[in-house]
Amino acid sequence: MTAFTVLVISGLVVGLMAMSTATVVILRVQADREQLRTRIINTVRPHQRRQVAGTFSVGSGVGLTTSDQRLGIAAARLFGFDPGAPDHYVLSWWAALIATLIVTIILAKLLSGLVGSAVWIASPVAWVVLSRGFFNWCETRRRNKLFNQFPDALAMIVRGVRVGIPVADSIRAVGRELSAPTSSEFTRLSQEIAIGMVLEDALKVMAERNGLQEYRFFATALSLQNQTGGGLSETLETLADVIRKRVAVREKGHALAAEAKMSSMVLAALPPLAAVGLWIMNSSYIILLFVDPLGQKILAGAFMALSMGIATMKFLISKSLA
Repeated sequence: MTAFTVLVISGLVVGLMAMSTATVVILRVQADREQLRTRIINTVRPHQRRQVAGTFSVGSGVGLTTSDQRLGIAAARLFGFDPGAPDHYVLSWWAALIATLIVTIILAKLLSGLVGSAVWIASPVAWVVLSRGFFNWCETRRRNKLFNQFPDALAMIVRGVRVGIPVADSIRAVGRELSAPTSSEFTRLSQEIAIGMVLEDALKVMAERNGLQEYRFFATALSLQNQTGGGLSETLETLADVIRKRVAVREKGHALAAEAKMSSMVLAALPPLAAVGLWIMNSSYIILLFVDPLGQKILAGAFMALSMGIATMKFLISKSLA
């Protein structure tokens, strides 16, 4: 390993440490805010004072300057991580960054045999791209779960309203009965209502936090119902039926694209399987791709071509389902 490579890897490690420090600060702030918000909820819930939410600012006096918070948030969002929602991801932020860093180093090592040591210059950008891709995948996966579970949540609210249960209690029941991530979102919604936030405003905040259009429909329907009157259960039942049809249409699209997905998976798996078969039958034949300089270039070129092919197939399939 050359001195230039060592220098670049050292720079990546230093960048990871800086990102880790900034994100730790932000997560500590968020944890303090969440703890303070929980204390407020437990204190105010028996009294249900609606003016509390407008007179108290959660997170005041935490002890960080605005510039420190902005720096940490900018560093976190550069890698695609949202410090305010650490529970949205399947891995801790530091584990995800370390994993993507390892993948970046491996990819740079493979591609250095094809394009030379200059590939290490672009490795920080590749690290950021891989990290953003992972965190975006986690967010998309979570939104899909919320989308699929939302009709069941609306159905529970409709059943509760029909038997005379208040909307706030029905929302609290959804937080208890359904599975994550819908349960956590509706639990947080009920807590915000308990400290005095208006239901429509709390729903709008939840929709903005999760980026789901269906939650915006929910907030708009309740707002219009409160302004114009009418049966709340009929409004929510109609909305649930519309969203359930949207879920069915999406599932039908995924079913129609299943053949294309399977074909892409088979095509992507053929080269590695062929390489394993050649290794078993004649290891000295395929080991040239790893030890010979020309073989390393061929292997790097094949890896790049396979990656581009997989990305192209995935892009075409996703566009057809959009």
